[in-house]
Amino acid sequence: MPKQSIIPPGTGKPLAPYVPGSLADGILYVAGTLPLDKDANVVHVGNATEQTRHVLETIKGVVEAAGGTMDDVTFNMIMLKDWADYAAINAVYAEYFAGEKPARYCIQCGLVKPEALIEIASIAHVGK
Repeated sequence: MPKQSIIPPGTGKPLAPYVPGSLADGILYVAGTLPLDKDANVVHVGNATEQTRHVLETIKGVVEAAGGTMDDVTFNMIMLKDWADYAAINAVYAEYFAGEKPARYCIQCGLVKPEALIEIASIAHVGK
């Protein structure tokens, strides 16, 4: 089962040795995605709503580069810095997953960039 790296055009250099997405046998694994610009700076500092939107737009770009849509996302792993942002995160999340929702989990934890309020990793079945 060969795998294919998915790196959308304009993707910045990652913080560690990984690629934004890895596609194997029709399953796309999207790496943990922080609200970062192309220079690895956190965007929308202090704003969970806009950080979530940025993260989901980045994930959408990876999914589309693999030939899928957000409807193909089947699982999300959400890491947030503070439960106080949970409602704001869910409001934006609901915009991106308006129809049938993917399975998910959500945990509170420290993130690799202290200014980041959210990180999401995803799995999508983009088919063959």
